[in-house]
Amino acid sequence: MTSPPPPGPQLLGPLLAQLRLARGWSQLRVAAELCAASGVPTLSRHEVSRWERQQRVPGEFWLGWLAVVLAVPVDLLTAAAARTRRLAPPPAFGGSRPRAALLALAQRWLADPRAALLPGPPARSAGAGDDAGRPAGPGLPDSKAVAAGGPVRLAELRRLDDLVGGADLVGLGAHRLGRAVRALSGCGTAARPRLLLELAEAAQLAGWLAADAGDAAGALHAYRLALRAAATAGDPALAGHVLGSASHLLSGVGDPEGALVLARTAYAGARRSAGPGLRALLLHRVALATALGGRAGAARQALDAARRTTDAPEAGREPPWLYWLDGTELAAMAGRTLVALGRPRAAEAPLHAVRRRGPRTSAIYGAWLARGYLQLGEVERACAVAGEALLDAVRAGSPRALGQLADVRRRLAGHGDEPAVRRYRALAASAAPYLPRPGPPPGPAGGRAPAGRTARRPPGGATGCTPTG
Repeated sequence: MTSPPPPGPQLLGPLLAQLRLARGWSQLRVAAELCAASGVPTLSRHEVSRWERQQRVPGEFWLGWLAVVLAVPVDLLTAAAARTRRLAPPPAFGGSRPRAALLALAQRWLADPRAALLPGPPARSAGAGDDAGRPAGPGLPDSKAVAAGGPVRLAELRRLDDLVGGADLVGLGAHRLGRAVRALSGCGTAARPRLLLELAEAAQLAGWLAADAGDAAGALHAYRLALRAAATAGDPALAGHVLGSASHLLSGVGDPEGALVLARTAYAGARRSAGPGLRALLLHRVALATALGGRAGAARQALDAARRTTDAPEAGREPPWLYWLDGTELAAMAGRTLVALGRPRAAEAPLHAVRRRGPRTSAIYGAWLARGYLQLGEVERACAVAGEALLDAVRAGSPRALGQLADVRRRLAGHGDEPAVRRYRALAASAAPYLPRPGPPPGPAGGRAPAGRTARRPPGGATGCTPTG
């Protein structure tokens, strides 16, 4: 039996180390137990080591699973995590290389939002044609690595994303990004500003699709390219949207600290040039990251600021790439944060309303709604909503839509004898062969098999787990 922790205030790192050693486990064993319990196969021993050394503090998702694996009350770990965040110095930019590189680039951009972060055009003779075969320069992928395919307009691809999951669209997004790279590498000086913006938008969308497909590392690489292009084009609003998207990804993979840095950087750098809708969106990114990081007061302040900015963006006042943002979406974002803050009743109506917008939206927000019902002790309603969300995740083909359902599954562990829970587990078992699997996009011709809906091992991403909504 595990020895109980000593009484009195504790920091999370020493507490985790003590609980692990009391069981006679190595850090590798803890990581393996967490992977087996959570269904997220990519958490590494190095992440457990960072937690114990307090280089990073796990988010609510991993705190819950640590409580299950170490057989201690989750409140004990949550209190220790909150104490660690208050007393410990701010963490250095660590984690994976893509995460660290994006965080560092974001700080560089904030220091000068209109800095040129991409190299200038190469010297070329007048009238030269499009040399699509040569590398696109530092920070850009080699255009030869992009598979051939038919043209697709960026606006069309954005709207396809409303209907189809990232697992099915990620290859198309990578191809569209490759076309933008080739166009920029072969352009003249006059066309460069327009093509820089096109590259930034294509890279942002490619990052979003990669995140939805479960390739967090690929998404962060694409966001970094998008930030470089948007900054070089002199568009702080688009650059802020890129960082807001990356913040959303880190929030979903259990990295609220990194998500908060990106969200606050995005808002600080973009708010003077952004419309009210984008400012409200970025404030909601801040609210979610702070709520998931256990900073309830800051989360409420961000929610209040978002409401004061706008609760219904006006058509024509926002850029075309923000066409999807409206009052219903903003209200649902607020509802998600309210659930993270432990206020599920206020979140019920907006989360219900947004679920009529398609299977992926229904799956992502349905998982948050199920979590809210569990907070209220309404297990049967939680299981019913979670079952609908699970089927919508199958329909959507979105690995991201499954992330919050993993958290719901963990929270149902304490209600295993209830009939509704047994029915949900049976449904989950029968749906398992049809669930979308996370993975990177297809490689060059003859390389890896496409991610699609085939079972693949996630590449590790920002924190070694699958991105979620």
